[in-house]
Amino acid sequence: MQGLEDVNVSDGEPVPASLIPRAVTAGELHFDDGAMQTFDPNGDTSYVEADGRFTHGKWYLDEDGRFCSFWPPDYRACYDLLWIVEGDEIVGLRFTEPGRSTRFDGRYRTSAHGARP
Repeated sequence: MQGLEDVNVSDGEPVPASLIPRAVTAGELHFDDGAMQTFDPNGDTSYVEADGRFTHGKWYLDEDGRFCSFWPPDYRACYDLLWIVEGDEIVGLRFTEPGRSTRFDGRYRTSAHGARP
């Protein structure tokens, strides 16, 4: 897994398509509701809800460079990704569904580094 030490960004800045694979695979993401999600470089993703229920899906970039996920049998969603930065460290990713108020903040279990002072 490649870290984000060389990525210099500010809080709330969009994650460019070229960095989305590195951003999502940089570490486990933990969400406010107690869920946890991992992303593999091969496009697999695993989501574990707070109650331990496990779901397996796929992630990819669409033709516009937006992050998307597919959860069998038929749920598909695309999100704009924003960096979450605290101090001088990237601490997570914000997933925002365009055209909706749906937002999920995932925080890396350990720091992924890299931020703009």
